[in-house]
Amino acid sequence: MTKYLIAMGVRLVCIALCFVVQGWWLAVFAIAAIVLPYFAVILANVGHQEAGTVMRPGSIVPVRPREQSSDTSDAA
Repeated sequence: MTKYLIAMGVRLVCIALCFVVQGWWLAVFAIAAIVLPYFAVILANVGHQEAGTVMRPGSIVPVRPREQSSDTSDAA
């Protein structure tokens, strides 16, 4: 959350600078303001994980098909 807030703060500075600067600096800050949210979300979603540790919600349980009962016979 902190990394995301810092990135969004930098984005706000880039947006504010778009109103102040001229020339090619305007394009630099505009592109940064547009692209920065993508990288902020990527940074926020990458969690710190210890090396070699894999978190699994559970194991795979094999399921056998149900056997059909002999109640439904075609004898008429």
